[in-house]
Amino acid sequence: MSGNSNYPHPLLAREGWLFIGIAVFLALLIHFLGGFGWALPFYIIAAFVVQFFRDPARDIPQQAGAVLSPADGRVIVVEKTRDIYADRDALKISVFMNVFNVHSNRMPVDGEVVKAHYFPGQFFNADLAKASEQNERNALVIKTKDNQTVTSVQVAGLIARRILCYVGVGHQARRGERYGFIRFGSRVDVYLPLDAIPRVSIGDTVSASTTVLAQLAQADLVEPTVAASIETH
Repeated sequence: MSGNSNYPHPLLAREGWLFIGIAVFLALLIHFLGGFGWALPFYIIAAFVVQFFRDPARDIPQQAGAVLSPADGRVIVVEKTRDIYADRDALKISVFMNVFNVHSNRMPVDGEVVKAHYFPGQFFNADLAKASEQNERNALVIKTKDNQTVTSVQVAGLIARRILCYVGVGHQARRGERYGFIRFGSRVDVYLPLDAIPRVSIGDTVSASTTVLAQLAQADLVEPTVAASIETH
């Protein structure tokens, strides 16, 4: 079962309106002053800026315990590691966003934001493992109504130099809700309980809100082998 996006927004993210306006204005101005030939590179740049800031509505799976992808992109990590934000061992799933992906970030689960951490840092390529610990990042620790903990971390990349997050401690999160944006290439790390069951593999292409990254364990959803093939960090 799925539902429509619960965040009413235009198809072009508000974070990009200024950049889109400047790019289109420059292209039109140069076209007027110098003709189409001179303006063509600026039209191409404007088209790139428009596609970068697109923000389409998404269907949102409603099955119990589903952890939705907070970002579009490619899965680059599925492993057991340490969640320093919630102080626990966890299953980590990371999604890398290139400049052609939608960069609007969405809530992976329903729940309450119980911790919010911002860390200034470096701007290494977001595809590298050290980006999770050394790059600029913003982490939200979410507690679900079933008392499960899910941590979603926005990580700036080599080109991305601005993390935008619009929620803080106490916010009542809704799965698929739009909560932030990262400009120009980045990643999102999701930390889950160790008994969560991954539904994606390294190399998979995922879509924000639409793709189920993992299934949280529940009393009526018991599986004897949990992430047996997951790499241990």
